[in-house]
Amino acid sequence: MDILPDELPAMVFKRVIRGDLSLFALDGQMLNALMEFDGEKTLASVAQKVGLNTTTMKEIASKLLTLKLIDPVETAFSILDNDFFDYLSYQLSLIMGPISEILIEDAVEDLGHNLSQFPNYRAAELVDLLARQIRIKEKRTEFKHNMINKINER
Repeated sequence: MDILPDELPAMVFKRVIRGDLSLFALDGQMLNALMEFDGEKTLASVAQKVGLNTTTMKEIASKLLTLKLIDPVETAFSILDNDFFDYLSYQLSLIMGPISEILIEDAVEDLGHNLSQFPNYRAAELVDLLARQIRIKEKRTEFKHNMINKINER
């Protein structure tokens, strides 16, 4: 399974039971994190629980993955539906015109996904990336506000 760095915070990991655990030198942070990976919590929630920032937690998870002390849990990420993209396109086209479709496709691709399989948890990031294309502050604010309301409906 290829793991993209942006997906790590939303991923769920479980501990791997190994008989040779005593052969590994784990610092306190790594051990605390390892104990929290229960196959249910996301990496972001484990980071919060053990009091680490996401960047540090990503590094720890990477080391634990390399040592084969944790495995990713296959979870079904919900994907954004056509209704969301229709609304996004409509809102952006009010400001940017017909180029909005291309901007959306490019932004989705820049985030490493495609329109048919875009994960729900990255919706806010997509909106923020598109909002950066809007030069007029008031219109950018209105676009973000409308899209945040749509995301919160979900």
